[in-house]
Amino acid sequence: MLVVRPATLADLPQVISLAEQSHIGVTSLSTDMAKLREKIIVSKTSLDADVAFHGEESYFFVLEDSDTGRLHGCAGIVASAGFSEPFYSYRNDTFVHASRELGIHSKAQVLSLCHDLTGYTLLTGFYVDPDLKNSAVGEGLLRARLMFVANHPARFASHVVAELIGHSDETGDSPFWNAVGRNFFDVSYDEAERLCSLHSRTFIAELMPSYPVYVSLLPDDAQEVMGAVHPQSALSHDVLIREGFESDRYIDIFDGGPTLKADLASIQTVANSHLATVVVGERPVSASNYLVSNLGLSGFRAITVQTEWLPDAPLILSPEAALALAVTEGSSVRVVPLWSTGVQP
Repeated sequence: MLVVRPATLADLPQVISLAEQSHIGVTSLSTDMAKLREKIIVSKTSLDADVAFHGEESYFFVLEDSDTGRLHGCAGIVASAGFSEPFYSYRNDTFVHASRELGIHSKAQVLSLCHDLTGYTLLTGFYVDPDLKNSAVGEGLLRARLMFVANHPARFASHVVAELIGHSDETGDSPFWNAVGRNFFDVSYDEAERLCSLHSRTFIAELMPSYPVYVSLLPDDAQEVMGAVHPQSALSHDVLIREGFESDRYIDIFDGGPTLKADLASIQTVANSHLATVVVGERPVSASNYLVSNLGLSGFRAITVQTEWLPDAPLILSPEAALALAVTEGSSVRVVPLWSTGVQP
């Protein structure tokens, strides 16, 4: 059975393999062993900490086949983006230029480097095996983090953001980076992302122009990809939009990919998930797909199941599902319907 759980140091070799398979733009998945080790250690420390409000904590989860021990994906949450350094974005603004004497005014679209989103909770590091992307499990991994947030809202900010990978071609070339960032930091897009995965984005952001960038002065190919989503991020985009995230005004400073934003309380998984009491039994003949999690911290578990359930009613779990969640008859779990209709892999 495929189970979402917090990562441990024993997962490190497989997490490195997942990072190597992920797309260039997922900078939060460095292929550097020391960085990934630190990510897992920080996650464990955060889970063990007594937290009353969001701060420097971050959490990292893996999708494991409990029968084989193989990892099929990973996903993370940063409680406060930019806690130790500014979290940079480009804000899409409109400037109005006017000449009273000539009676002419015009509007210009500009990109302003900002750290407006510093302090927001950030969804990071999502990767799932390609053959699971269009399954209930792929959606479940994405939303399992939000189940964790729903269980422990005091650990997170009142707003949540997610940076999605922007457009780049099969060689890793990014039109937006070539038009903007490369003029101030003369390395390729993939090298810039690699450097940031090893260090941070701050040192590159400090070399970017502090004055607004006029969009009309950018090449057409760079303008066309602003806010565009890379196919690797299609699942994340579709699920997060259904969750209630919106594109708003922010894009990534490297590849121009969209930054989605939502109020925590209005996110569908947070607002519409329910607590239910477990009944251990055989799966109903007529069943739908659900995401179910226990209420733990370091013992957090989430799975996708096929069952029947109505709000305020008990939730029937098979003995295997109950074992995977580390719950028993009478335990409380959180449950939400999945949108995917595909058969569980």
